Amino acid sequence: MKFTSCRLWPALALLISWSAAAAAAAAAVGEGSLLDGWHDVWPFRFLLNMLGYSTIIIPGYLLINYFRRTNYQDTGHGICSAIIKACVFGSETKSGLLDEVSSAPRVEVDSGSPVRQMFKLTFCAVGLQVSYLTWGVLQERVMTRSYGEAPAEQAVGEPDAGGERFTDSQFLVFMNRILALTVSGLWCLTIKQPRHGAPLYKYSFASLSNILSSWCQYEALKYISFPTQVLAKASKVIPVMLMGKMVSHKSYEYWEYLTAALISVGVGLFLLSSSAAHQPSTVTTFSGAVILAGYIVFDSFTSNWQDHLFKYKMSSVQMMFGVNLFSCLFAVGSLLEQGALVEALAFMHRHPDFACHAALLSVCSACGQLFIFYTINQFGAAVFTIIMTLRQAIAILLSCLLYGHAVTAMGVLGIGVVFLALFLRLYARSRAKAGRRSTLPPPQKV
Repeated sequence: MKFTSCRLWPALALLISWSAAAAAAAAAVGEGSLLDGWHDVWPFRFLLNMLGYSTIIIPGYLLINYFRRTNYQDTGHGICSAIIKACVFGSETKSGLLDEVSSAPRVEVDSGSPVRQMFKLTFCAVGLQVSYLTWGVLQERVMTRSYGEAPAEQAVGEPDAGGERFTDSQFLVFMNRILALTVSGLWCLTIKQPRHGAPLYKYSFASLSNILSSWCQYEALKYISFPTQVLAKASKVIPVMLMGKMVSHKSYEYWEYLTAALISVGVGLFLLSSSAAHQPSTVTTFSGAVILAGYIVFDSFTSNWQDHLFKYKMSSVQMMFGVNLFSCLFAVGSLLEQGALVEALAFMHRHPDFACHAALLSVCSACGQLFIFYTINQFGAAVFTIIMTLRQAIAILLSCLLYGHAVTAMGVLGIGVVFLALFLRLYARSRAKAGRRSTLPPPQKV
């Protein structure tokens, strides 16, 4: 599937129009007023963020078209010409890179003794669990609890009693991205990387969808519980399969349909149990469902666009740097235009514990990304998926223990069905890959 910027602009315009209509509808049903308390209406906040991003996207789009139309790659010269050519044209063609990669012989490197491999696997598993479990706990703390004179026990959606909540999800996204940009930049400077060939502007598409999916992830916690969010993210395979069937006419194996159905049943059982429990901490609102749907859509686009970019010869850390570079540019531009950056810094000054939480949140996010790249590089995607699936189960348990989410027996059954389906998918996929691998010639040893 070929991605082009001209196909994305109508979708962006439609998204902004939908946001405006959603904001008006939210105000009409009493969720807030566009003139008074507009910051309490999530579609309006989303619209403001999109308008802020458009002040960077539209001029960039016009400049890229201008440089292409004037054939700047051949005629451009001057101090900034190298930067402009790297941003607009890149340094190599994708077809050449594909030929180079495909023509290289497939080799298998000796990975060391079993003890060394076990140590590496333990290191990866512990690093991923600590990074993302801490990140999940802090994420729920920041978005669902008050700072200051807040009561000790406070559920999602309950009004503050003397405390002050931090509500700007975009600032948290910016904090995560700026540290990830710094870490990946230092990594690229200290460790030799492949020659970069992709036009830099192509990272902006994944960056935009990435910050939108992250914003949705933070924002959803204002309306739904963390366990509900985790299960919804685990069921992302269902819309992905539907989209692949309708758009790309993909065919799926019987076990893929079976596990998708099991995931649907498990999520349904959990949501029904949450509704029956009548607990404020586990109630799922329509706004939360819509925001989660947005997260799934944006996150699915990010992964597909990154697959498209990996057709150029680049490392995962280079991808991390490029995506976070544009993410920081979009986020800081929008925050400055709204005046939200100053407000967020003032909140950090009033509540030093929030500053510590936000900083640790960013550290866990950046370290987690590095552990992801290292684990996949050393052990493959299957092992990484198993570790992260276990992390999701432990995250739900931690959230229930630390924040008092009520889960009934039906809810526990639903969670069990979802994770059983996920592990069945892993097992079936590994068997299918093993069957295909047995038909290939053995790799060369070096």
